[in-house]
Amino acid sequence: MRKSIKFLLLKTILLGSILLCTGCTTKSDYELFQTDANATQPTTKHTMRSIEYRILPQDRLDVVLYKDPGQNSMIATEDLGQSVNRKGVLVNTAGYIALPLIGKIKVAGLTQSQAAKRITAQYKKYINTPSVYLEVLNKRLFVIGEVKKPGVVKIDKEKMTLFEALAFAGDLTDSAVRDHIVILSANPSGQGMNIRSVDLTHFANMDYSSMMLRPNDIVYVQPNSWKAFKVAAGDYGSIFQAVTTALQPFANIKYLTK
Repeated sequence: MRKSIKFLLLKTILLGSILLCTGCTTKSDYELFQTDANATQPTTKHTMRSIEYRILPQDRLDVVLYKDPGQNSMIATEDLGQSVNRKGVLVNTAGYIALPLIGKIKVAGLTQSQAAKRITAQYKKYINTPSVYLEVLNKRLFVIGEVKKPGVVKIDKEKMTLFEALAFAGDLTDSAVRDHIVILSANPSGQGMNIRSVDLTHFANMDYSSMMLRPNDIVYVQPNSWKAFKVAAGDYGSIFQAVTTALQPFANIKYLTK
C-alpha cells in the first residue's frame, strides 16, 4: 500500500513537471496578439497627413458656427438641433449629422478641417461670411498589458507619441517586454488592421513614423517570459494541489492502519 501511494505521488509530480515544461516551451495563452514568427508584419509609414484623424460614425462633434470670425459664436453646440446634446453632435451610422438651416450633411471620412469647410460652404447659402469650428470630442486610444494603469487615454490633439501614451498609463511594469511594444492600428483604407512593433531599448531603432499614435490605436505591452512562466506555474500548481488534496485521505488511512 505504501509503495502504491508513493508511486502515485511520484507519478503526479512527474506529470505536473511535464505539463509545466510543456507550457513553457509553447506559445502562452497569457500573451495577446501572437503571430507566426515567420509571418511578415505590414509596416506603414505615417506622415503628418496620414495621422490626421478622419471622422467616423458614432463620433461626437463639437460644432460652433460664427457669423463672422471676429464676433462671438452665433450658434453653439446645444442649439444644433439636438436639445439634449451638450456633449456634442452625434454622427449617425450613415456618417451624417443634422444642423439647423442646412439639414443633414455627411462628415464621415473627412478630417476635422475638411468637415468644417464642407459645413461652411453650406452655410454660405444662408449667412454672410460664416465660419465653422469643428472638433471631434471622443478621440482616444487604448493602452493595455504590462503598464501600471492600463485603460483609455484621451487625446486632445491630432496625434500622440508612444512615450506620451505610456506616461499617461503610469509607465511600464517590471515585467514588461521593452524591445517589442505591439501597436495595432486601423488600416487607413478602412479594411482590416495593421500591426507593428517598437523597440524602446535602442535609440537607433526609433523613428518618428513608428512612434506616432493615432486615435483608436491599441498599444499592447507584452509580459516577459518570467511573468508568463509564473502565471503558467500558478495554473499547474493549482492542479497539483487539487490532486494532492484528493490523495490526502488515502495517506491518512494508511497512517491510521499502521
